[in-house]
Amino acid sequence: MELFLQFISNTGFFLAEYRNFVMIGIGSLFVYLAIAKEYEPLLLLPIGFGVLIGNIPFFKGFGLGIYEQNSVLHYLYFGVTTGVYPSIVFLGLGAMTDFSSLLARPKLMLLGAAAQTGIWATLLSAMALGFTSKEAASIAIIGGADGPTSIFLTAKLAPHLIGPIAIAAYSYMALIPIIQPPIMRLLTSREERLIRMPEPRPVSKKEVMIFPVVGLFLCCFLAPASIPLLGPFFFGNIMKESGVVDRLANTARTAVIDTATIFLGLTVGASTQGDVFLNAKSVGIFLLGAVAFSIATASGVIFAKIMNLFMKEKINPLLGAAGVSAVPGSAREVHLVGLKEDPTNFLLMHAMACNSSGVIGSAVCAGILWSFMM
Repeated sequence: MELFLQFISNTGFFLAEYRNFVMIGIGSLFVYLAIAKEYEPLLLLPIGFGVLIGNIPFFKGFGLGIYEQNSVLHYLYFGVTTGVYPSIVFLGLGAMTDFSSLLARPKLMLLGAAAQTGIWATLLSAMALGFTSKEAASIAIIGGADGPTSIFLTAKLAPHLIGPIAIAAYSYMALIPIIQPPIMRLLTSREERLIRMPEPRPVSKKEVMIFPVVGLFLCCFLAPASIPLLGPFFFGNIMKESGVVDRLANTARTAVIDTATIFLGLTVGASTQGDVFLNAKSVGIFLLGAVAFSIATASGVIFAKIMNLFMKEKINPLLGAAGVSAVPGSAREVHLVGLKEDPTNFLLMHAMACNSSGVIGSAVCAGILWSFMM
């Protein structure tokens, strides 16, 4: 009987508390949304299942939990806390990105820059609410709608907040179809949503080859702290565009980024142990993250409207919403909103131009924040 009672006392059923069940409910919701609704399944499924793993109660001291030294999850989590996984993801993103639409209309870069307003507005808001400057910077980067960038910066400035910030960033990326369309429709008239974009000019092979080199120097000389993200990003892009290392480029945009995404999502999810994750700061981060993402979306749309005041050739203001870094979710949503107004108005390629500039913009902002806050 004594052995039986000891066995019972070591089971998860005996050790569980309400916070574990709350987080298991959240993880189950993520898994459901990924499978049943197909909301960004590549993100939500690994994260959701990681939440389930991380909230199975265990006997402390056995080297099982993600925060326990020498545990398997702790070693896998090393790629998050050091920023290794985000850099690898950026390598794959670069190998998948086509900058030709951006080079065809360089003025669309301004919309990617304008959408980063959400980062700076949230930084001030978080500091006003009592977060430290490093915590505020980590929360603010959620406004860029870039999960890997958010994780990278948080790992450098406020590693104790990686769990809630990563969950918030990826949650809002997955909820783009719910969050962005109402903002786009609220800030634009039907006449503006019907604006047709002209066909982009042809872009030469030489231009797309030169761009990653020029982009690397311009961005990383401006913000050297962005090198761990933008260095691999532009390297992946030049592998793709050069055409001489197709095997490497294909590996970067398939096996490499997929492997990093699996471990990144799984370990970030597992880091949300109920006793660590559920606190007042986590709630504040989720609220501020929603504000950051909304401001970023609105800023891009409003800036496009301002640009139209000075341009003969008008820009469809919906494109401003694609200035956030959520590739390709926000570009796809801009395209779908445009199609609802006019089924023959195809905005996808133009939106991808804003989207790709948003990736660069959020990484530069992360580098600037890191250099200022250290």
